[in-house]
Amino acid sequence: MFRKLLNPRTAANLTCSSRGWPLFRVPASRKISSDIAEQEDPNFHEMTEFFIENARYYVEERLATRTEGPGKRPTPQEHKRQAVKGILDIVKPCNAVLAVHFPVRRDNGSVEVINAYRAQHSHHRVPCKGGIRYSSDVNSDEVQALATLMTFKCAVVDVPFGGAKGGIAINPHHYSDGELERITRRFTVELAKKGFIGPGLDVPAPDMGTGEKEMAWMVDTYDMTLGHGNINAYACVTGKPISRGGIHGRISATGRGVYHGIDNFLKSEKYCNMIGLKPGLKDKTFVVQGFGNVGLHSCRYLHRFGAKCIGVIERDGSIINQNGIDPKNLEDYKLQHGTILGFPGAEMTTANLLEADCDILIPAAGEKQITSKNAHNIKAKVIAEGANGPTTPAADKILIEKNVLVIPDLYLNAGGVTVSYFEWLKNLNHVSYGRLTWKYEKESNSHLLKSVEESLKQGLDKNIPIRPTGAFTERIAGASEKDIVHSGLEFTMERSANRITHVADSYDLGLNLRTAAYIHGIERLYNTYAAAGLVTF
Repeated sequence: MFRKLLNPRTAANLTCSSRGWPLFRVPASRKISSDIAEQEDPNFHEMTEFFIENARYYVEERLATRTEGPGKRPTPQEHKRQAVKGILDIVKPCNAVLAVHFPVRRDNGSVEVINAYRAQHSHHRVPCKGGIRYSSDVNSDEVQALATLMTFKCAVVDVPFGGAKGGIAINPHHYSDGELERITRRFTVELAKKGFIGPGLDVPAPDMGTGEKEMAWMVDTYDMTLGHGNINAYACVTGKPISRGGIHGRISATGRGVYHGIDNFLKSEKYCNMIGLKPGLKDKTFVVQGFGNVGLHSCRYLHRFGAKCIGVIERDGSIINQNGIDPKNLEDYKLQHGTILGFPGAEMTTANLLEADCDILIPAAGEKQITSKNAHNIKAKVIAEGANGPTTPAADKILIEKNVLVIPDLYLNAGGVTVSYFEWLKNLNHVSYGRLTWKYEKESNSHLLKSVEESLKQGLDKNIPIRPTGAFTERIAGASEKDIVHSGLEFTMERSANRITHVADSYDLGLNLRTAAYIHGIERLYNTYAAAGLVTF
């Protein structure tokens, strides 16, 4: 079924689901080819650009005809239309891409050439922000796609960074700690020489194959070189160990954000009615693909709040238990054995658990895992994208037509960059959250209880002791850094979910949350560029 576009001047056609919800506005006059929407294995960068172009077709005409604020001079409509087009053209390509090749000496004395990349997609806000991944699949195309996605991710959750991403094309499991340290430190020097790292320029973070250890090496190298004498040098990297300026809650942040994102949409009766589920997480079954940092913590939080993990997919095999898998026990087993296979709380299976019968599917591994080849067979009612780019455009279309709620990556896995923002602020402020107020709040709360007790005694002429509840006793000392981080993340995910829902309602998008999220991101990017005076109306 087809509908006419709101903007016939740039239209091709609008594909809709059987319920009349818009799916894709296929570009006609842009360079990006419309067959990306049909390909089983599209190019990752082109796939990301397709989603941007798709959202652009919804929002461009509305921005061009939007009434500007009071006090602004009227602008000829054609001039404004061209200005809007110019800004939206700017937000798609990467601003800068760095490729470096350097030698590293292996432990056996041999020398190997390492290929590494860093892409800065947008400088509309500085610094740029994005992870560093170590994977043999890393290439220039992938980091540009991920940097682009990061720009929109930051915009969706209202974090004031431009998007960036980096990576080194190695399998970290094939290198010793000493070799990884030499590679990481050399890469940091290369980034510093080219202006691709710094607290006000570009701030890396952990990603696939990296963690606190690598970030500690990076910040130490930067501090000893370009950052020498800079009091803010430790803000050049986030995801650091606590002892090196990190923040409580950063390791679990992405997984915790996945939990909050799922919870926000499953609390909505409207969306649950659309997909035929009862509201709430209680007793919902889920399968997770990837039991790394994101998958592990997603499982733990979902399990803690009533959902049941029935399957886990890893590179070396899958396990299943319809009665539920305890994430903490599985974590302990994996730490001890290096694999989930053989876990006594579940059975190994050769079945494709992406197609398992469950309520929620969490792809938390690599990109392009759900394609036109397997999307028809997926039985989950909710796809929660813990990974970046796990669903192709063709699969996205199929899932929406099947009335599956796809919670998109640029919203759902933004917990990591949100808490990275908190860490960056902590490093710039040079004080831990809660340190200045902890004792004051504790004494204030104690005085408050004492005051109430004295007032009751005077008013009733009777001694009535005030006994705080257990919950209040735990909070009487005020919020710790961990409490503040968790509260800030929960608020961010809830507010962003509400804004995405509002956009989906405004454009009558139904279950098409990905397009709603991209529209929201485009609107925020447009407002930032326009407010910066890039174009004067």
